[in-house]
Amino acid sequence: MSNRFAHKTVLVTGGTSGIGLATARAFRAEGAHVIVTARPGKAHEAEGFELVQLDASDVPGARALGAHLAAAGRTLDAVFVNAGIAEFASLTDASEELWDRTFNTNAKGAFFLIQALRPVLAKGASIVLNGSINAHIGMPNSAIYAASKAALISMAKTLSTELLPQGARVNVVSPGPVTTPLYGKLGFDADTLKQVAAQIQGQVPLGRFGTVDEIASTVLHLSAPESAFIVGTEIIVDGGMSQL
Repeated sequence: MSNRFAHKTVLVTGGTSGIGLATARAFRAEGAHVIVTARPGKAHEAEGFELVQLDASDVPGARALGAHLAAAGRTLDAVFVNAGIAEFASLTDASEELWDRTFNTNAKGAFFLIQALRPVLAKGASIVLNGSINAHIGMPNSAIYAASKAALISMAKTLSTELLPQGARVNVVSPGPVTTPLYGKLGFDADTLKQVAAQIQGQVPLGRFGTVDEIASTVLHLSAPESAFIVGTEIIVDGGMSQL
């Protein structure tokens, strides 16, 4: 195991489950001090990481986190903006509340978190946003979720331009179907969930779901000095699904 992040401080949002937890573990295994955020009530899942209770849509909370880090004289070498929600609904059934909840969490929350953390980004810091191939493939019932992730992907390009003068980079990792607890939160019963999973898997040329560790390894690559020439880019990790 390499030690690419020795003496570095990293923030992972939504770091107590799924992709976020796998990435936090990977950073720690390579020497980083890892801060994770989690919604209130998730403190028992922090696995010994430094924990900040923060909902991804909580803009005042994000500002408080940035101010706390600044007051303590701490800086961040990498940030993985991972926390988000995925709730699907058809055009007919989608509600304004679903739109607001999704965009407040996936797009607005991410933007204002980065704004709040800008003063504490170390020289050469890397920000990685968790996108999704849903922004590209037109999956039925995913219009609101996909639009929120498309906004995030676009945001990375603009923020890269704004942050480069202080030496910070912004990139996106966009997973395809990955085995995470997120699929269990889509509101399906067990049989329906199994059918949906099989249907999705059939659309992946590699014939399987990805793993959280495969996504984590890409996040670490984008966060490490080895990727210093990668700026404002989206890396799709989907087993070829979006190429069909």
